[in-house]
Amino acid sequence: MAYRNKLYIAFDGDEDMKHYRLLQAWAANKSIDFDFYNAHDLNTARDGSLTESIKAQLRERMDNSKVMLLLVGENTYRLRKFLPYEVKIARKRDVPIIVANLNGKRKYDKKLCPVAIEDGVCTVHIAFDQKAIKHALNNFPEWYHANKKQHQNHTLSYPDSIY
Repeated sequence: MAYRNKLYIAFDGDEDMKHYRLLQAWAANKSIDFDFYNAHDLNTARDGSLTESIKAQLRERMDNSKVMLLLVGENTYRLRKFLPYEVKIARKRDVPIIVANLNGKRKYDKKLCPVAIEDGVCTVHIAFDQKAIKHALNNFPEWYHANKKQHQNHTLSYPDSIY
């Protein structure tokens, strides 16, 4: 079994790449207290590859991941190919899911959140904010594993004091 210490980041690669790059920039900046091991560094899944090849690479990333950060932008709910698959694999592997809304909303956004998130698994929903993401990454995985049974059909959020 792989050592699960990585962050799996799922997002709309066509529309929300700048937010993914911002996460990387925060982690690379020595002046900012924000760090993570990126599961994307394990391999490269290219759009031109065969679907099964891409899915195998996504599974390898997930097998090494402690938590998933799902970036939800204006078009994320429309994604039907790989994003629902990534959420399914995270759930199958019991990887906690943090949903970061790029529109600043600090709770579940029914309008934009992908259908794959709706069907009854404990998730936390936050705004795309450095402080809130760091808090969620540091606290939600442990909380999830201790409390998922009693909160399995809930979407959670954090109080304003986290921001």
